[in-house]
This record gives sequence, C-alpha cells and structure tokens, in this order.
Amino acid sequence: MRQHRVVLLPGDGIGPEITAVTKRLLEVVAERHDFQLIFDEQDFGGAAIDASGSPLPTSTLEACRHSDAVLLAAIGNPRFDALPRDQRPETGLLGLRAGLKLFANLRPVTILPALINASSLKSEVIEGVDLMVVRELTGGIYFGQPKGRIEADGEERGFNTMTYSTTEIDRIARVAFELAGNRSKKLCSIDKANVLDVSQLWRDRVDAMASSYADVEVSHMYVDNAAMQLVRNPRQFDVLLTGNLFGDILSDEAAMLTGSIGMLPSASLGSEGPGLFEPVHGSAPDIAGQDLANPMAMVLSAAMMLRIGLKETDAATALEQSVDRVLQAGFRTGDLMSEGCERLGCSAMGEQLLQAL
Repeated sequence: MRQHRVVLLPGDGIGPEITAVTKRLLEVVAERHDFQLIFDEQDFGGAAIDASGSPLPTSTLEACRHSDAVLLAAIGNPRFDALPRDQRPETGLLGLRAGLKLFANLRPVTILPALINASSLKSEVIEGVDLMVVRELTGGIYFGQPKGRIEADGEERGFNTMTYSTTEIDRIARVAFELAGNRSKKLCSIDKANVLDVSQLWRDRVDAMASSYADVEVSHMYVDNAAMQLVRNPRQFDVLLTGNLFGDILSDEAAMLTGSIGMLPSASLGSEGPGLFEPVHGSAPDIAGQDLANPMAMVLSAAMMLRIGLKETDAATALEQSVDRVLQAGFRTGDLMSEGCERLGCSAMGEQLLQAL
C-alpha cells in the first residue's frame, strides 16, 4: 500500500476545528483509494509560541522537511501583536516558507455555480471565472535587504527594499508559463514597470521567456489597473503572474470574487521537497471554538495536496466533488448563507461532507 507522510499544522483560532474535519475526510478518502496517510501533528504559530516561545520550533521545521506534504490550517491572534516582529506567528510562516524553499504560491479562483449569488459582484460579471494567481513567495520587499528603522535628520525613518534577481524571476515565471500552457494559454504578468526598476527587470525577463512558450499569449498589466480589472472583468484572466507584494494583495481580492474567502485553497511549492497547502483565509479568532467555521477551504487545500503534492488524483477529485455535492444540496456555513439554504456549523458541515464523500 502506498504511504504518504503528512505534517498537520492546526495552528491558531479556527485552525484546530477545520483540521479535525479535514483529517477525518482524508482518512476516509485514503482508505477508499488504497493508500495510507501517516499524520504528524506539530505546533506552529501562536500555539507554538505558547508551547515553546517560538512560532516555528526547530522540531516543527525538521518534521516538515522530512514529510511528503504539509497541511496548514491558520495562524495568528491579536494577543501576539505586541511581540517583537521576529517572534510573531506571521514571522513563523515566512520562516517555514523559506525553510522549505517554497517560492511559488498558487491560488485558484473558481466560481462554483451553487455560490454564484454569494458574491458581492453581479452574477453576469463573475459567471464562468476560472483563474489562477501565481505569486512569487520568497523574494521581493518582504525579504529584501537592507530593511529596518533608523534615526535620520532628526526623525525616525522606516525602510524596506524591493529586490528580485533574474534567477528568482525566471523560476516563478516558468511555473506560470507551464500552468498557462496546460490551461487556456493566457498569461498576464502584473508589475509596476512605469515606476519601479525592479518591475522593469521583471517585465524584461518575462518577455525573454515568452519565446520558449510560443503557444502562450503573454500580456502585461500595471498592478493598479489589475486591481480594477479583477472586479470589472475577471473573466479576461487565466493565469496571473505577480511578485510577492502585489500577489499578496491581488490574490485576496481575487478570492473575494467567490463571495467568501472561506472557499479558497492554495499551494506553495519549491523545486524539490514537500509543498505547503493551506486555505487562504486567516485564523478568525473572533469565532474560534464556537463551531462556526467554514472548513471547505481547508478541505479543498487537502484536495490540492492530494493532487499536486501526493499525486493521488482520484482521491483529490473525490474530495472536490464532495464539496460540490454539499453546496448543491443547499448546505451552508454562516459566511455563505443565503435564502433557502440550511445553515450548519463546522462539525455538522464535516458530517455532510463525509456523507457526500
């Protein structure tokens, strides 16, 4: 029997609740598709700070490095905001991405017919939207040096450096070109080349790579226009390629096309080693422990893990179909609720997903 070692990082807030639902579904789907998942649950984020004082303990990082895939729920809590930046949960996430050498973040945005009325946009605008945001994950302004705060000219000044090398740009662009070639063969690269030298380098490298992918239609768009176009005419996009900062913002905007960020999965991949799979939403500490969370983005992240990370395609499809069936049957969590549907909590939604599976 095939075996896969999966590290679970429940994290903070609603993380443990949606992890419990997803783990049960994974156990069932693995048994039915003749493979075994060996789970290793580790502390991460705020939970790890409480347990050991560090958002990313060495033992957690080592367990992730020796796994076949990592499934993360959510991290963060306002009670950690007063800590020094290098001790906060979010810094642990940056450290995990860097420690696993994950440079490509994939965020699919697909409008499910059952949820078309959940979006704040008109149905004629979002109907048929199926796009993929490809975000560079370990470079750009979040990691650039120098950075910090200094005293200058009698006042305090903060600064960060946005920087990309040709190697960093080429490897993320290659991921986007390959994805576009297997989808609708349209790639839109997002930058701010009219202002930023680093964006002009980004655009030049994408254009240079385009000759190797003659079947992919390449376009460029400034990030401010892209933000507008995502809500004006999102169907024009197939694969969007962005740097770290712009991708952070645009991917969350794109997520809301679906009506709830609680439906969106993501994958973070490197050249080798395990990938990191996680829902796009946050830890939602305001509803933690109240059985109100939507577990479906976590379930769909697990499906991405099965398909991309573990090559268990049939099992991934089964999980995705269970989500579709539950939504078509009219079951909703609070974030998706609409007239005529039945509202469920996290655990009850898990039971419906199990029955659909």
